[in-house]
Amino acid sequence: MTVAAEHGGASRPEAGGETNPEKLLTPVLSAFWDQPESWTLETYRRHEGYEGLRKALAMPPDDVIAYIKDSGLRGRGGAGFPTGMKWQFIPQGDGKPHYLVVNADESEPGTCKDIPLLFANPHSLIEGIVIACHAIRSRHAFIYLRGEVVPVLRRLHEAVREAYAAGFLGRNILGSGLDLDVIVHAGAGAYICGEETALLDSLEGRRGQPRLRPPFPAVAGLYACPTVVNNVESIASVPAIMNRGKDWFRSMGSEKSPGFTLYSLSGHVAGPGQYEAPLGVTLRQLLDMSGGMRRGHRLKFWTPGGSSTPMFTDEHLDVPLDYEGVGAVGSMLGTKALQCFDETTCVVRAVTRWTEFYAHESCGKCTPCREGTYWLVQLLRDIEAGKGRMDDLDKLNDIADNINGKSFCALGDGAASPIFSSLKYFREEYEQHITGKGCPFDPAKSTLWADNDAHLGVNA
Repeated sequence: MTVAAEHGGASRPEAGGETNPEKLLTPVLSAFWDQPESWTLETYRRHEGYEGLRKALAMPPDDVIAYIKDSGLRGRGGAGFPTGMKWQFIPQGDGKPHYLVVNADESEPGTCKDIPLLFANPHSLIEGIVIACHAIRSRHAFIYLRGEVVPVLRRLHEAVREAYAAGFLGRNILGSGLDLDVIVHAGAGAYICGEETALLDSLEGRRGQPRLRPPFPAVAGLYACPTVVNNVESIASVPAIMNRGKDWFRSMGSEKSPGFTLYSLSGHVAGPGQYEAPLGVTLRQLLDMSGGMRRGHRLKFWTPGGSSTPMFTDEHLDVPLDYEGVGAVGSMLGTKALQCFDETTCVVRAVTRWTEFYAHESCGKCTPCREGTYWLVQLLRDIEAGKGRMDDLDKLNDIADNINGKSFCALGDGAASPIFSSLKYFREEYEQHITGKGCPFDPAKSTLWADNDAHLGVNA
């Protein structure tokens, strides 16, 4: 499900304020997802497609970088690092090839924005790639896509073919002198390859494992050459900024987190889907638009950015969903994957399933993550089954602390986050599992477990 409305302007959302979709939503990337053959070049060009590219090619590369930097666009892949600044790190005049790599290996539990974007509007990404390559002086770009999503892979290949045929890719693009080739690469389905350096190793044909940094990809990335790695949504947002202007982009969102973004609402909600809105909206506003929680139930806990971000409770409904607002209350905005769970959900069961996922997907390169996630799973399974002891809760916290910040990449941090936050907000529930010798929740009453594990976003 995609929610879109005609965009007639932009507004900065206030907590508890306007919830009329006509005013709150800002469909840009999703503006024509529901139109027939939205993925074609013809449809894209009817909606001012490739107009931003024409404006960018008329500017010197350094000016394009400065323009994106001034717009305040932050990376939409999780960390929120300024996109223009990332481009600026690429050394110039070094005599080496420069590469752009688009991270489309979307696999964070609960995250589901990039795949529908690529499926419905792939040309927004291709146009953004050409602009970015012009800016960083690159002649080669790669799109690293999850190999399981074959329909999206086919759409991307066809979109790239259309772009070549129309002169938006290939030699001397639009007479600018820019030559650019784009390669779509299908990954083999490893969660760890969502980490940028593991992705680069996989792209080079090696086992996907994080690299020790420094050197950073901007200095020695793909094939030991300067490389920019950006998320799909980050690059796809660039054409609209170039076409409509940085001031237009800054008129949305907050001062430090400007612009529009895709919020992925899932779980026990009446209207799950993609909601494109300015940064800074609240979950309360999104739930008001989507019909709230499923009938007869209330919100118990939720994630602001996928399962690797510390969870929130119903006390956080009015937290502004931007990088500063979420960070100020102890979590991370991440990929804006808003998984919502009602009172029928067992927190211990949910955290156990997430931790099983991270233990399975750990590449095993570093000891804290490889060993720590394994022991977290053993303890959680015992607690859920009623075989745990009270001192197991301290062990959980201690193991998570030994993983957090001590692994090669952020997978270890992501595995520790649900442990810390669930013990913070729901320690009594853990204790009930121990003293009551089992789970106090009836799985038959929860669609989360009675149907399948899809609400968790975990790949079965």
